[in-house]
Order: sequence, then structure tokens, then C-alpha cells
Amino acid sequence: MQSAPFNPYTALGLDRRCSLEQIRFAYRILAKQFHPDRNLGSADALHQTQALNAAYEILSDPDRRAACDRELDAPPSKNSSTARYQKVQKNLSHDVFMRLEDFLRGATREVRINDPANPDGAERYELIIPAGSAPGTCFRLPRQGTFAGGKVQLRIKPLPHPRFKVRGPDLRCDLKIKPGRAREGGVEMMASLTGTMLRVLIPRGAGRNELVRVPGEGMPRPRGGRGDLLVRITYPVEIRVSPADRR
Repeated sequence: MQSAPFNPYTALGLDRRCSLEQIRFAYRILAKQFHPDRNLGSADALHQTQALNAAYEILSDPDRRAACDRELDAPPSKNSSTARYQKVQKNLSHDVFMRLEDFLRGATREVRINDPANPDGAERYELIIPAGSAPGTCFRLPRQGTFAGGKVQLRIKPLPHPRFKVRGPDLRCDLKIKPGRAREGGVEMMASLTGTMLRVLIPRGAGRNELVRVPGEGMPRPRGGRGDLLVRITYPVEIRVSPADRR
């Protein structure tokens, strides 16, 4: 019996006219529903998760989506549908969360894949993340053994940081100063993401929540260089209320 071709639209429950935002929304909802952590020991949930990852990887890439549309519109052949399905099943995708500092200095991660469909057992790969990699960068590792020809797509994303917040290529943080410094202006020192000390120029008469930009101290950009550090100025405002009149 001829196997039906893998249809990423069906896997995500979407119409072929769906937008990228609809694809992302459907993937988030279904990935959470079938996540292995919520379905311990369920082979069906694992299979669904793999299919969702494969479908999202295809539909989120304009070129691959166009190629998929052409294949879905093409007349079926005896063996092509099975080959396409097997190829899709070899591809996996996963998000890798990293500390902000690791984007600047680089990192190495061990990737372990436990696929019940792999008779060779667990797969192990080394992911080398070069210094200066931008958040959102994708790395593709070729799979070996039974699933040779497939790829593991790994997208690096930032973990929350206690002091700095990521805003695209920029970082944001707060700097508390004394009211006198805000009134007179001057230079304040603060630690950067890497621990080096930065000079932050406070303008005379700086307002509360005013942003001061420190160029080149943000996150790495996809095409090289770094974004900026946006420092939000905070300080206490003294309020005095005179005592009640005595009569």
C-alpha cells in the first residue's frame, strides 16, 4: 500500500493559505500539548512532537515551504511519497538556551538524541558555538548512522539575566544614581555584561527613566558587531511635607 506524503499543514492543523504568524501560533500550542515532559513514556506523543518539529522547520522557511507546496501539487508516484516522508522524519529541531555571556565568549554543548526509531541507540554530537554568535542563530548538525542524510537544527536563544534584558541586538539595564548626580551631570561607573567597568555619561538634569546609550556594549548582531547598552537612569526624589500648623 502506498504511503501518503508527509503534509506539514495537516500536522499543524492549518490551511495552505496560512500566514507565518498562524504557523508559529499553531506550533507553540501543539508542541506544548505533546511535549514529552507532559506525556511521559508516550511513544505517540514523541512521534507527534517529531512531526510537529519537522512541519514547523519546513513551513517557517520560505524556500522549503515553496518546495513542499510544489511536491504536494505534483502527481503522486510510486516511491516518491515514502522517500519524502522518510527524509522529513530524519530532520529534527530544538532550541538551545544560553547565558548572555556565552554569546560573547562562545560555548560548547553536547547534543544527545534519544530516538526510539533509531536501532543504533542514542546519538551524540558536539555543538560548537563561536564567540560573537547572535541570538537566534541556527546551527545544523548532520545526523549519522541510521538517520544519515537528516539534520538537527539548533537555534540558540538567551536565558533571562538578573540585570540585563535583551531587546533585539540591544541590552537594557537600570542604574541608580544620587539626585545630585542627576542634577549636575557627570560620569558614573557600572559593570558591563562581561564584568569590565563602563563609563556612563549622565547628562545634566537627567530625568528619571531617561535612557543613556552606551554604544557597542549590547548583544552580537547577525551580520557582525554588537548592539548598544541602554541604561535607564533611576534616582529617589526627595519629598518633604511640613508639619501641621499649631494654633
